[in-house]
Amino acid sequence: MAREIPLYTLAGVPDCETSTHPFSTGDGLGLSLLRFNKAPCRDVVMICHGLTTSCDMFIMPEHENLVRFLHAHGLTDVWTLDYRMSNRHPYNLLRHRYSMDHVALFDFPPALEAIRAAAGGDVRIHVIAHCLGSASFTMSLFAGVVKVQSLIANSVALTPRVPGWSRVKLALAPFLVEYVLQQPYVSPNWGSEPGLTTGKVVAKALGLAHRECDESACHMLSFMWGTGFPALYSHDNLLPVTHRRGGDLYGATAVNYHRHVNMMVKAGGAVKMYPKDPALAPLPDDYFERAGEVTTPVLFTTGIDNKVFTDSNIHCHGRLEKIAPGLHELAVFDGYGHQDVFMGKDAAKEVFPRMLQFIEKHAGGSALGTGPAAMPQLIATPIEGS
Repeated sequence: MAREIPLYTLAGVPDCETSTHPFSTGDGLGLSLLRFNKAPCRDVVMICHGLTTSCDMFIMPEHENLVRFLHAHGLTDVWTLDYRMSNRHPYNLLRHRYSMDHVALFDFPPALEAIRAAAGGDVRIHVIAHCLGSASFTMSLFAGVVKVQSLIANSVALTPRVPGWSRVKLALAPFLVEYVLQQPYVSPNWGSEPGLTTGKVVAKALGLAHRECDESACHMLSFMWGTGFPALYSHDNLLPVTHRRGGDLYGATAVNYHRHVNMMVKAGGAVKMYPKDPALAPLPDDYFERAGEVTTPVLFTTGIDNKVFTDSNIHCHGRLEKIAPGLHELAVFDGYGHQDVFMGKDAAKEVFPRMLQFIEKHAGGSALGTGPAAMPQLIATPIEGS
């Protein structure tokens, strides 16, 4: 494979001290954090990716990425978490039965402990999370197993909602992948596999339906998540090199997380996948059970053209507004979808300032340098929850 940008490069965040911080989960997995430390800061940010991606979506060198943006605006100690859904770890390549409950209970608490051990027990941790990382972290927060200063949850949180065709895929795809195709995972790189494989046949067949571009990985991603041509983003929002390296930025994944999403869609909210599992006993069966006890402010964000989780976060904000009026906020970004909120070429101008504004509002004072008055005009449009 000819790569224009090296796999797992850290070149997108120069001029800072970079370090790796491994840690272990309570159910026996080894995970890791990358720390990008430009200067000491009492307001620390931890960023969480979604399913099939990794910390690489926040440190892309081809445009101003989220970590570099935060550094430039006074948040100089930023951590990116690669938990069990990350393509930097091998766990997605196994036919597993992990759920978002496992992530919520076992991955996030030790990650936050590792940050506090290195940065100081008194730091204020702000979390920015995306996709199923957002759903899982919100579940962890509302279950009471983690405490943070603030949370930005992008695309989906406690009320997953998907398009009609996605409902069909969620219901059928796990069985088809595991038991008909006999594959341990589905991969955006199936189309570039050497030789004649089952995955390559699937990718080539999908290419016949997806005529919007010539990138097989893009077609596969639309099959794996969402409904659309393409589903995850608008082509116009991506640099050409970002579009071409989709096979690197998104990895393969087993399909049990899809089963959990399907269960939540049917239930109308976040519920425990294995309620009889004693290992998951600290978690509620319904994650709205303790919603009235949560005091951490959450900014729910989404693209208005989200073809993966549609209006999930608009609906979640509306439901929580009835439980805790005025605590949480909502921002909907014009012209954006699911993934381009972070990976779009202009996200640093059109999306990140709204996130910065929220963190500054809940930070510890004026130490962050750039205040709201110095921010560019936002295109984020608040919409009342339904």
